Amino acid sequence: MGVISHQSEVLVKYNYSMNHLSEEQVAQIKGLLLEMRQKILSSAQEQIKDPSNIAFEGGGEIDRANIETERYISLQRLKTRELKLLRKIDYALYKIEIGTYGICEGCGAEIPFERLMARPVTTLCINCKELEEEGEHE
Repeated sequence: MGVISHQSEVLVKYNYSMNHLSEEQVAQIKGLLLEMRQKILSSAQEQIKDPSNIAFEGGGEIDRANIETERYISLQRLKTRELKLLRKIDYALYKIEIGTYGICEGCGAEIPFERLMARPVTTLCINCKELEEEGEHE
């Protein structure tokens, strides 16, 4: 069983639901998530259409190869970040569909609408996020 399905099953099992959010708030957040998703996909599409944002004037084959290698590495890093964000967006949309969005996966507390608007892909309340970050710094 994957982590995502396990976390969602735990939330459903204990009857956590997004009752603290109005239908309008959920619609607003869902719209924001879909907009974020579309921007990422559009950006990726642009990069595929026009991969040559650099004009090669002069320089030898080695210079060109170095520039191409650096560009490829930068593009891979960007793709990795975008892919991670896309996965988080899709997970948030999934949680909206099953009715567990906005519930902290750490403690089961309701995540305030303001936090969800600021970071719509969050899965943790501010307290659990702080605890998580403290653990990373140890």
